Amino acid sequence: MRAGGGWSRSSPRPYGAADRGSATVWSVGAIAVLCVVFGVVLGLGQAVVVRHRAAGGADMAALAAADHWAGGTAAACALADRVALAQDTRLTRCVIVGDVSDVSAASGAGPFTAEVRARAGPAATSP
Repeated sequence: MRAGGGWSRSSPRPYGAADRGSATVWSVGAIAVLCVVFGVVLGLGQAVVVRHRAAGGADMAALAAADHWAGGTAAACALADRVALAQDTRLTRCVIVGDVSDVSAASGAGPFTAEVRARAGPAATSP
């Protein structure tokens, strides 16, 4: 120690003096990592919600089209489109073959877009 009571440049520094403020750096780093992880989890959650919304819309649209197949393909697909819109989805494909409907519905926008295919019709009977 110097005569003034402080540390001189030539004398060794006290243990840990070089680490002053390092906890702040580590805390900022940990917070940044947690923010990135949180963002990824939110993105995955949004993707799951969009996928489920598209699946529900496709299922409901397929059931509506299969229920009205006798009115013709145009009428059945128009009803399926209205049902899909009510489910906050878009009907992207509608095919009626006999009494079986095969539809696709999409939901979301941008990177969070999901398209799901669904079929509906009477249960197959075995002879």
